Amino acid sequence: MRTSLFLALILSFLLISCKEQPTKTEVVTLVETETSWDGNKLPHYPEGDPQIKILKYTIPPNTQLPVHKHLVINAGVLLKGELTVIDEYKNTLHLKAGDPIVELVNTFHYGKNEGSQPAEIIVFYAATKGNPVTVIKK
Repeated sequence: MRTSLFLALILSFLLISCKEQPTKTEVVTLVETETSWDGNKLPHYPEGDPQIKILKYTIPPNTQLPVHKHLVINAGVLLKGELTVIDEYKNTLHLKAGDPIVELVNTFHYGKNEGSQPAEIIVFYAATKGNPVTVIKK
């Protein structure tokens, strides 16, 4: 009886382990563009020593970020939740989980999470060493 049970467990393990595995790597382009989300052309990269910065923001529900602008090209992907981005001209972008964004450069804007869940976004900045990537409007 023990031998049968042991063999059944081994056979079950082998069957589970033999599930079909992907045979090739999948690559999905989320965005490829020369413009930010508002349609404006992205600026040239700044002079200086390059520095890549990757930040993860978690924005609580019913929270509005301060009005700010980015000094460098940046792009991100919303991992969880929903986010609304509004620029100084009242252009609006609504993001849901999985959506990419190519952010505005040198244009004041803000994001707000109007949902009931935290919004998580990863943002990649193409910066230069020693210079800020974001400026808060005073």
